[in-house]
Amino acid sequence: MSEPLHLPPVTDAQGRPLDIIELRGLTVDCIVGVYRRERVVAQPLRLDVALFLDTREAAADRRLAHTVHYGRLAGELRFLLEACRFELVESAAEAVCRYLLVPPTPDAPRAQVRAATVRITKPEALAGRVIPSIQVHRLAGEMHYPAEEKPFGRVDIIHEGEGYGIYRLRIRSGGLIPSQAHRMVEESEMVLGAGLLLQGRPVARGMAFRWPRGFARRYENPSPLEQTVLRVDRPRFVASEGMIEETPEAELLPAQGQSYYPPDEHAVPGGIDKEQG
Repeated sequence: MSEPLHLPPVTDAQGRPLDIIELRGLTVDCIVGVYRRERVVAQPLRLDVALFLDTREAAADRRLAHTVHYGRLAGELRFLLEACRFELVESAAEAVCRYLLVPPTPDAPRAQVRAATVRITKPEALAGRVIPSIQVHRLAGEMHYPAEEKPFGRVDIIHEGEGYGIYRLRIRSGGLIPSQAHRMVEESEMVLGAGLLLQGRPVARGMAFRWPRGFARRYENPSPLEQTVLRVDRPRFVASEGMIEETPEAELLPAQGQSYYPPDEHAVPGGIDKEQG
């Protein structure tokens, strides 16, 4: 069991202490390190996080949309750490913080996290002789997330590091990301909403996909809400002529993915989650 985090006091605008939700002991195999062996073989990281937020509304109305669904969040963090390749554990901690503090979207409603403490431990880095870790604390107010407008909606730039980029694709109601293949970028994507079509078929929230270079896919949003996809690019995406190829819809291959959400998820593919509203 992980040791307790050392947490600073955090208050809201009225000076009231914020509530804290902790996730401790999440272990993920991740590429992290600067040595050659660390760049080719994943090693376990242990992740502990504390989320500072106001849960009063959730306590009163019992709606998950007014707190944090820690089962889903654990899956999202596992996806990010597996998909990225970090040189420094400091970079991994910063990426996790920035994701925890990003404002929520309508298709995946939750309370806004006002501050976050993140500790990442590398238990096997020095063959167990000593166990290194880093703990960082960040505030939502210090974060800035650039956004780029796109024909399908917008892209939020959550974090970009050496060799990777973390983005959130926000597909408007009725929006479409046409059939395209990226020739120079390996991509991993996780569907966060419950209203998207992928390759013309409904896809459940929490499904993640690893796209090799040149694999074409198509997203459509027939739902009444904006729908989001969490994307990791390796290397980070830089638009350039000839990097993206359009693929005829008839030539799209079936998508094979895996769920990162708890097995008891009640969301129905193509439907609207009852937590929304």
